[in-house]
Amino acid sequence: DLGAQSGRWAAFQERHRLSCEEAARLLLDAYEYRGLVKHTGGCHCGAIRFEVWASADLHVFNCNCSICTKKQNRHFIVPASRFKLLKGADNLTTYTFNTHRAQHTFCKTCGVQSFYTPRSNPDGYGIAPHCLDDGTVHSIVTEDINGKEWEKAVKEHKTIRDMSKP
Repeated sequence: DLGAQSGRWAAFQERHRLSCEEAARLLLDAYEYRGLVKHTGGCHCGAIRFEVWASADLHVFNCNCSICTKKQNRHFIVPASRFKLLKGADNLTTYTFNTHRAQHTFCKTCGVQSFYTPRSNPDGYGIAPHCLDDGTVHSIVTEDINGKEWEKAVKEHKTIRDMSKP
C-alpha cells in the first residue's frame, strides 16, 4: 500500500511505460545503488515482522533518557519510506509520555520494542538493531546521546534530525 504516494507511483509507471514489476526492480536497484541492504526483523514471539532498507554498517544511538535507559533502547534511524511493517499491526500497542511525540510501539504478546517513532525524527523510525535477523549487518558503531538533556543534545547534534530524510 503506497498511501498518498500511489498517484505519483502510477504517474511514474505510466510516464516511463513500466510494469509494476519493472518499477519495483528500478526502486530496488536505486536502494542497492545507494549502498542500502534490506534487513528483516521483528519481536521475540514473531507476531511483529518488518523490513527496513539501511546500510549494512549501522550508526546506532545509545540514549540515556529515562525510557531508553530503562528499556536499553539502542536504535538507528531511517526515513519512513525505507520501513515496511510486514505483519502484526493489530498486535502493536503504543506508549507515550511527556511531549507525546515519541511513539514507543511494542508487541502486545512478548513486550519487545523492535521499532518506534523517535521524538527527534517523527517522520521516520528508530529500529532496534538487536531485533534484526542475522546475516545483513556488517558492523555497528554506537554513539552515546545525552537524552537527559534532550533539547540541548538534539540542537547540538549535526545530523540526527536529518536521519529520517530520504
